[in-house]
Amino acid sequence: MTRKQDEPREGVDLARRNFLRAGIAGASAAAATTAATVAPAEAAESDAEKKKARYQETAHVKKYYATNRY
Repeated sequence: MTRKQDEPREGVDLARRNFLRAGIAGASAAAATTAATVAPAEAAESDAEKKKARYQETAHVKKYYATNRY
């Protein structure tokens, strides 16, 4: 007898799948909490800080460009 992909196997313990689902749910809840905490910090940035140059071509960046032939 062949079974379809969606049908569970008889006698298979689903505890492992439930454990993974709980881990994914916990990780997504932690990510949502972290995202909510970061948002107010961005609002504290002044207009001058938003406009300043942030890109710096350091030795590390130059080596990356040379390695990847940019």
